[in-house]
Amino acid sequence: MGSVYNGMPANDLGTEGWEKPWSGTNGGSCVEAKRLTDGSVAFRQSTDPDGPALVYTREEMITFLDGAKSGMADFLVA
Repeated sequence: MGSVYNGMPANDLGTEGWEKPWSGTNGGSCVEAKRLTDGSVAFRQSTDPDGPALVYTREEMITFLDGAKSGMADFLVA
């Protein structure tokens, strides 16, 4: 796969393994996530699969998810 970095073209990460964990009633425009072999997670916009990927380490994802679960991101939807 080569070097993985934040902002890289999502299609460089392959077409397999992308999931839509938060798909809803938004007309198919959703965030897709892919777990990478080193434990990091990549995100892309489903309507732009060739666009940039945001890549987060496993530790960053744990911190984010723990914070979201404890209510630290509630201000985003208030």
